[in-house]
Amino acid sequence: MNMFKPVGAKSDQEYIDMLAPERQVQIEELDRIIKQTVPSLKRFFAYNMLGYGKFKYKNYKKEIIDWPVIALASQKNYMSLYVCAIDDGEYLAEKNKAKLGKVNVGKSCIRFKKLDDLNIEAVKEVLLAAAKNPGLVGSENTKKKGK
Repeated sequence: MNMFKPVGAKSDQEYIDMLAPERQVQIEELDRIIKQTVPSLKRFFAYNMLGYGKFKYKNYKKEIIDWPVIALASQKNYMSLYVCAIDDGEYLAEKNKAKLGKVNVGKSCIRFKKLDDLNIEAVKEVLLAAAKNPGLVGSENTKKKGK
């Protein structure tokens, strides 16, 4: 079971190149913002999406895998920005939901239809916080912190 639909791409650049032109422009702009805001989180192709930075995570098969701290995906009807980070036991995306813009938020996922729907300054704050405290409930690094 892979929760992310296979896209046919084999690399991060191939993923971007396969997007529809109007979506590609928006994904490339958000990619630029992510790289500029948190340059320490290196981009890679992760689970059929763009990933930035890595942390150890125990998946549903109980395997320890490298999971992206930030991820960006183009879905059929929207784009998703995944922020895999927790602050005081709360997912950063959910905790900051009210200031992120015209978005739909679930745990670590920020869904939006177009880049203009995002409050970019608030997104940058969340990205910076995520880079400092990556993890998900059940990830190895959150257990060490007593969460």
